[in-house]
Amino acid sequence: MIPVISIVGFSNSGKTTLIVKILKEIKLRGYRVAIIKHHHGDFDIDEKGKDSWHHSQAGADTVIVSSPNKFAMVSNLEEEKELDDLIKLIGDVDLIITEGYKKLNKPKIAVFRTELCEHDSILELENLIAVASDTYIKHKVPCFDLEDIEGLVNLIEKKFLKNK
Repeated sequence: MIPVISIVGFSNSGKTTLIVKILKEIKLRGYRVAIIKHHHGDFDIDEKGKDSWHHSQAGADTVIVSSPNKFAMVSNLEEEKELDDLIKLIGDVDLIITEGYKKLNKPKIAVFRTELCEHDSILELENLIAVASDTYIKHKVPCFDLEDIEGLVNLIEKKFLKNK
């Protein structure tokens, strides 16, 4: 089973920025990684006017665009897919990183910024394996500076990738 780690935090805390930095370091170490981003609202990845957009507008429930070096699939849903169902769609990677999904039962790294966190509820989440913060936080899990990407990736590698 592919290990899954969720990067969680309040809005605008730097989750995406941290994921990008972690992703670059993990890739340098030779691992293959998938990202699942949770979005609370509607979104569209079909560019208006493109063939795939026309297919969707004409009523296709699923549209797949494929080329020699990548593919994309857009499916209309009646209800949101569960994270575990999305994970089943992914293969051929060593690690899945999610952005969000703080309420689900997956290992989590919390992003904590003092100016955005009026309370520390993000630090009390279940399955927390680390905190990435702009200040030192005494906690039962390791606390890393937001710029200590090597330290974070060392932890991820030790806990989830070294047995690969």
